[in-house]
Amino acid sequence: MRVHVVSDVHGRVDALARAGDGADALVCLGDLLLFIDYADYGAGVLGELFGADAVGRFVELRTARRFEEAREFTRSLWARVPDRDATVRAAIREQYAEIFAAFPTPAYVTYGNVDVPPLWPDFAREGVHVHDGTTAELDGWRFGFVGGGLPSPMRTPYEIPEPEYAAKVGDVGEVDVLCSHIPPAVPELTYDVVARRFERGSAALLDAIRTVQPRYALFGHVHQPLQRRLRIGRTECVNVGHFRSTGVPWVLTWER
Repeated sequence: MRVHVVSDVHGRVDALARAGDGADALVCLGDLLLFIDYADYGAGVLGELFGADAVGRFVELRTARRFEEAREFTRSLWARVPDRDATVRAAIREQYAEIFAAFPTPAYVTYGNVDVPPLWPDFAREGVHVHDGTTAELDGWRFGFVGGGLPSPMRTPYEIPEPEYAAKVGDVGEVDVLCSHIPPAVPELTYDVVARRFERGSAALLDAIRTVQPRYALFGHVHQPLQRRLRIGRTECVNVGHFRSTGVPWVLTWER
C-alpha cells in the first residue's frame, strides 16, 4: 500500500494535480488557501487585492511580532474595499474551485488553520473525503484526522479553543496513523527556524501519541521546523513538508 501525504498546499494547484501519481490514495493535512505568499508578495488573496508593497509592509510587521500594528495596517487597507466580506469570499471560492478540482482520488482531506470549513461542501466532490475528528480505514490501517489550529496572535480563520480541539483528538481514539494539521507540542517540532518563532502545537496530540502510540503521527503547519521527525515511544512523528515550496508529497508505504 502506498499513500502520499501533503500539507500546506497554499494554492499549489499544479503540483497537487500530480501528487497522487503512483499512489493508492492521497492524504492532505490542510491549509489549501493562499492568503499571503512570503516568497512572492504579489501572489495570494492580499497580494492580488493590495499589491506587493502593501503585503511586504504587512509581512514586515508580523515578522517583527508587532501584531496590533499589523492588524491596524490591514484595517486601513480593507477600508478601501467597498464590501470586504463579499470580496474575500469570492477570492476564496475561486481558489477552492481550482484546488478541489485538482485533487486526485481517492483523497482524504482535513482542514488547516487558514481554511474555511463552511465552504468545503460546495467543492468536495466524489472521491474527496473530508475528515475532522473522524477516521478512515485504508487497507487495514486506521487513520484519524484532526483539523484546524489553536488560537494564536495570527488570528487565522480556523482556530478553535483547546478543549474543542482536545475533544476531536479524543474522538479519533486508537489509530494506526494520527493525522493533524498542527504538530504535537514538542519544541523541536514547533519551532520555525526561518521565522524564528514557536508555532502552536497541541498538548492533546502529544498526550494521545504517548497513550495510544500510533505507528505514525503526521502533520505540517511549521514550514521550516527545527526537526522534521522524531520518535516518541514507538510513534514516528513526521512533518510531511511545506508542499507549496516543494511540490513533493511525503510517502508512506506498508505491506498489504
